[in-house]
Amino acid sequence: MKNISVALFLLFISFASCSFTSKKFDNPDKDKDRVLLEIVEHVMINAHFSPVDMDDAFSKKVFESYIKSLDGQKRYFLQSDINEFKKYETLLDDNLKKGDISFFNLSYERLKQRMKEAEEINKTIFAKPIDFNSNDKINTDYEHLPFVKNKAELQQRWKQIIIFSTLSTYLTKQKEEASKKEKDAKYQSKGDDVLKKESVEATQKTLSDMFGIYNELTREEWFSLFVNAITETFDPHSNYMAPDVKEGFDRDMSGKFEGIGAQLQKKTDGISITDVILGGPVWKGKLLEVGDMILKVGQGTQEPVDVVGMRLDDAVKLIKGPKGTEVRLTVKRVDGTIEVVPIIRDVVEIEETYAKSVVILSNGKRYGLIYLPKFYINFEDTNQRNAATDVALEIEKLKKENIDGLIVDLRSNGGGSLKTVVDIGGFFIPKGPIVQVKSSRGSRDVLSDNDPKTQWDGSLVILTNELSASASEILAAAMQDYKRAIIIGGKQTFGKGTVQSFVDLNGFLRQNDYGDLGALKITIQKFYRINGGSTQLKGVESDIVVPDKYKYIDIGERDMPNAMSWDKIEPAKYTPWSNNANFDKAIANSQKRISENQYLKLIDENAQWIKQQQKDNIFPLNYEAYKSLIDKNEEQAKKFKAIADYKSELKFASTASDEAKVKGNEDLKLRRDRWHENLQKDVYIDEAVKVLEDLNK
Repeated sequence: MKNISVALFLLFISFASCSFTSKKFDNPDKDKDRVLLEIVEHVMINAHFSPVDMDDAFSKKVFESYIKSLDGQKRYFLQSDINEFKKYETLLDDNLKKGDISFFNLSYERLKQRMKEAEEINKTIFAKPIDFNSNDKINTDYEHLPFVKNKAELQQRWKQIIIFSTLSTYLTKQKEEASKKEKDAKYQSKGDDVLKKESVEATQKTLSDMFGIYNELTREEWFSLFVNAITETFDPHSNYMAPDVKEGFDRDMSGKFEGIGAQLQKKTDGISITDVILGGPVWKGKLLEVGDMILKVGQGTQEPVDVVGMRLDDAVKLIKGPKGTEVRLTVKRVDGTIEVVPIIRDVVEIEETYAKSVVILSNGKRYGLIYLPKFYINFEDTNQRNAATDVALEIEKLKKENIDGLIVDLRSNGGGSLKTVVDIGGFFIPKGPIVQVKSSRGSRDVLSDNDPKTQWDGSLVILTNELSASASEILAAAMQDYKRAIIIGGKQTFGKGTVQSFVDLNGFLRQNDYGDLGALKITIQKFYRINGGSTQLKGVESDIVVPDKYKYIDIGERDMPNAMSWDKIEPAKYTPWSNNANFDKAIANSQKRISENQYLKLIDENAQWIKQQQKDNIFPLNYEAYKSLIDKNEEQAKKFKAIADYKSELKFASTASDEAKVKGNEDLKLRRDRWHENLQKDVYIDEAVKVLEDLNK
């Protein structure tokens, strides 16, 4: 899904010096591509946690993944091309072992040919007026769309794509004109003919730029797609990183970067938001959310560029930019509505990525909340602040406020350092195991907290959601197995129970005459709960399930192709928490409240509607019909705007030490106030407090 285990990658970076890397390759007569494949095959077979059999079934998966990466929207290849390629469908495993790249050569040359033909088709279509009143329709369910039979069908498909993009741009421009007029009554709106002309020109420029980008791509860049089709057949988190990609990753991992503050993933129907980076402009302005799809990217007032069908790296180059500049994203929201979102690029504020706490006042009682956005650590200097030491400090600050219960908020926490999650788990139990880790060699390690001190022994609730992953799942699972905390969240967490490591491929060459070969990110270990079950795929099921917008959509590890399976190992020895007599009653009370809560019913209805919206893939290419459909969707979406109007009766206050920091610092005060306002509008925290009240009865 995203870089949810960055710290874990680094934690196990020494893996690259293991014994399997002692093999050296010396192939003076082989070209770079063959050498690269030979090394990749060796690493994947010898180092992956669960290497797959490289047989015909493997070959078919590689074939399907590679064709999808080349032409996922089926706008280039003909069915006859696919038929010709099919002769390799069950041969790729054998060819890989022999260093035979004839399939890549054939597909690469054919793709270049078809792209050139598509470029000419586009010129032919734009040479005539674009029809805004077509009776045709477009199907955007690209996965189930067939490849076209001939060039006449291909021209018709491109015509649909062009009209659809133009209608979308035209509607957006009309809305912008209406908005300008609303803000300034003297504004002279552009006529429809002008807007239509501008919309056609914008679509033409977008596609022309896209073909220009593709024409500049090197053979090496296309070859990296083929290598990734091989690695991702083992599991979705094992990826080949070409030299420029690895360089970009290292740069972003430095902790300071400028942009919009979101992680992106290529999808067939656009660029998907997979994570919102804490402290970034998107996060600060609550502008985008996970599941939103970027369709177009515009620089300031310039015409936007269509990124549907564009390579992720090229789309990212358009989205990124220096601090203070504006990027305008045309976004298809999770609920299906489309809007233009202006974002001022900025540097991510690192302070927002650290743990923080607040005191909650309810019915004369005081409760504590610790928000932990990730399990951070500085691997270059582990004595510096990390998630565990910061959480320990927040607990002590809250204890001084005489709290009666504690909430730990792990929602959308993508994970991080394994060491910190073990330490944090130890704050809530006397001592004992927290997680089990199994390696590719079969060895099992039980990671335990050995400190008999319990920093917090009162009632405990942990909040999760479908985006809580990796280390978050370890902490939630451990506290659930100990019966130490009640887990409140979606049906289950993300379900990523694997650990990845980087392997530098250049180290395998006895003599490197090829230049930089890049690196592999490879799955080497798997997490298991102390009860023996893996967190992989199943994640952590909540004790109390609360509806949210992600309830019915595909967003977890279980929805990824080639995801590794769930399994079980021997449980660790542990003693459950004994002071949990009210657990069952608190859970039953909460479930009753949730079933009767009209606001939560509206959230569930919204989640169902979002799922239905994602199934609707047929759009009319007649402007009036298209506008009517979009207006209908936006009207339906208004019904769910009430979700944002919720406000609890809870009151929030800073701890004494935090209040002292805020005094005289207007920026900190603004951020504090905004956080408290958001907490008051958070129904999940409201319910968590009620659960704490029941636990204390």
